[in-house]
Amino acid sequence: MTMAENSIYGLMAEYDNPDDLLHAAQGAYAAGYRKMDAYSPMPIHDLSESLGYDKHRVPFFVLLGGLLGACAGFGLQYWVSVIEYPLNIGGRPFLSWPMFIPVTFELGILFAAFGAMLSMFILNGLPQHYHPVFNVEAFESASSDGFFLCIEAEDPQFELSETRGFLEGLHATKVVEVES
Repeated sequence: MTMAENSIYGLMAEYDNPDDLLHAAQGAYAAGYRKMDAYSPMPIHDLSESLGYDKHRVPFFVLLGGLLGACAGFGLQYWVSVIEYPLNIGGRPFLSWPMFIPVTFELGILFAAFGAMLSMFILNGLPQHYHPVFNVEAFESASSDGFFLCIEAEDPQFELSETRGFLEGLHATKVVEVES
């Protein structure tokens, strides 16, 4: 990597539509690029897999949060009804588990939602108030109608001129350097 390449974050290619972006991501991954990211104003089916992100960890945290919430809800009701303040009302047993189902379910759902929200923030590195791609003027359209693929300079296969030619060969409308 040369000195000029040290001062850039990577190369960003702009595409006209989501299909071109998807094909470019698949082509870049097939060519051996691994440190790259795609930006789109809408979800694109199979884009994350095309970039090499096949491990989805959020569902694990949602399940963990749901189980933790359900256990907390059931445990709290058990502690109150059986251990701390047992009342025999109408001859029913202290551990009347059918009565515990609604609160157990609701706390399971609540904690699962918290697990989803917190894991998304943590795993995505949010909040991120600054990113080098914000330096690219055309990137303003990424939230409305722009489709971008950025290959980072940290990628072992990144060579400025070769990567630029590669991205232009993937039918990019424009390829620009992203400054650090």
